[in-house]
Amino acid sequence: MSLPKRTVKSPVGRPVIGWREWLRLPDLGVKSIKAKVDTGARTSSLHAFDLEEIERNGVVWVRFMIHPDQRTSHPSIPVELPLLARRRVRDSGGKTELRPVVETTAELLGQRWPIELTLTRRDSMGFRMLLGRQAIRRRFVVDPGGSFFGGKRILKKTSAPRGPRSLKPRGRRSGP
Repeated sequence: MSLPKRTVKSPVGRPVIGWREWLRLPDLGVKSIKAKVDTGARTSSLHAFDLEEIERNGVVWVRFMIHPDQRTSHPSIPVELPLLARRRVRDSGGKTELRPVVETTAELLGQRWPIELTLTRRDSMGFRMLLGRQAIRRRFVVDPGGSFFGGKRILKKTSAPRGPRSLKPRGRRSGP
């Protein structure tokens, strides 16, 4: 992802982002993913499939696959992260779903920060990732008429790592 020559700042000094942006998820091996910035959504979500909960040393982890590139199933990137929580989320159709929540790192406009993501199938949605208001609060100002203030996407496709991406456990423990 190339950075813009000049970052636009809001009157309050925060960088301005558009209603859609290219993000990086470096801990997951994702060099670029097109995200819809949705201030109407509290939480952020990521398209994930083949979800499976596993236990390691008393800690619950989630193993899943992601397709960061829109309109294609390649590459498939295997990921393993500690389960942070399970949350009830109401989708755009009003249907409530219990989703696993994980934490990873997001990067946009030269800023890196921890982000919580709910995992769900977003096959029928226009974007593989939704960036909710919790993720951007006190960090960015949204210009709903603009797009891609963070620059253009890297032309090279995201490359899948050899094995599942794993981080140190910080999730909840299973058992009594």
